[in-house]
Formats: sequence, C-alpha cells, structure tokens
Amino acid sequence: MGGGALLQPGSRIEDFMLRLAAVDSPRICYLGTASAHQPERVDQFYDAFRSRSCRPSHLELFGMPESPAAHVAAQDVIYVGGGNTANMLAIWRVHGVDRALREAWGRRGAVVGGMSAGANCWFEACVTDSFGPELRELGDGLGILSGSFCPHYDGEPERQPTYTRLVGNGVLPSGYAADDDAAFHFEGRKLREVVSQREGARGYRVTAEGEEPIDPRLL
Repeated sequence: MGGGALLQPGSRIEDFMLRLAAVDSPRICYLGTASAHQPERVDQFYDAFRSRSCRPSHLELFGMPESPAAHVAAQDVIYVGGGNTANMLAIWRVHGVDRALREAWGRRGAVVGGMSAGANCWFEACVTDSFGPELRELGDGLGILSGSFCPHYDGEPERQPTYTRLVGNGVLPSGYAADDDAAFHFEGRKLREVVSQREGARGYRVTAEGEEPIDPRLL
C-alpha cells in the first residue's frame, strides 16, 4: 500500500486485504514497530477494524515482549504500519519477527502487507526517510519480493524524482511505486493486480529506462 486514507473503517483497500484471507473472521495483527507503537496509531487500528468481521490484535516489541514470533505465527493477516523502515527491520531481526513473517507467508499462506514502511519491508530495497528528511536508498529489506519499492509516489513531491533517479543510476534495482490510495497485490511472488480506492491513484513499474503506469482496478 502506498499510503493515503488508511487505518479507517471505510478504507476499501483494507477491506480487500481482509477478503484475501482464507478464513472467515480472520485474525489480524497490527505491527506498529516502525512508529515505535505510538498509542494513537494502535487506537486508530482498533477503531478501524473492530467493526469489521475480524479478530484484531497488535504486537509491541518495546519493553518486554513475550513470544512475539509465536503471536505472528498465529495470525491470518499481518498489517504493518508506517514509520521508520530501517529501525523496524533492525528490531524485527532482534526478536526473530523477520523469520516468523517469512514462515507465516511462505508456509501458512498468511496475508502480509502494510502501508509505507509496511510496504517497503517486503522488497529487497526501497526509498526511505529513515535516516533524515532527505530521501535515500535502503538495501536491507526482507527480500521476500525482488527489486525495490517506493510508497507515496504522488503524495510527497520528492518521492517520484528521487526514486526514478536512484533506479536510473543503478543505485536501486528496478521495482514498483504506488500512489497514495493504491496497492499492489502479489500472489506468492507474482504480481496479480494493482488496486485503488481513489480515482487517479495507480501503480508504476520503474526501470532504468523510465516508469510505466499500471492501470488499477478501482475497488
């Protein structure tokens, strides 16, 4: 998910994410590691999902977390929030959450995804503001999906020029970019479609030769 109007009861992208689960009333866990588990974001998650047909929970990795990998392993849907991608990845690795996410996705077929940092993390590399206000490359993703990713493609003015420059210069591998209110749906490692909850929001395939828009399916 590129970003936009998410963590809201009326978000059609989040409804779509829940429908991808293989069970009724799926267990969905919010991982807010990237924003240091800000209470207002956790509350926003529960406000958005308690009225939906699902069983929401959240996982905190600060303080004294108890069996975080086991909690991840029990989920049908894992929703990763936005924030600092680099910090999030480092904390996940300390607690074994990175391995638990791989197993949930690869062995059990859990739905995994998220917004902004929660979209960056699945790729090999991304564009991030993890190191300060100036956008730069990060090549330390989970690598479940090959290539690179850029969120907020139309939502922040420096995203598009920075990403196309980094890919064009070979600093980042080719990849995908998502406007706010657009999302990529992968089955396994194969791109199935781009979906959108706003007219004009779309996805892009970005290579050293330039960007190619991908028309979405409007939800």
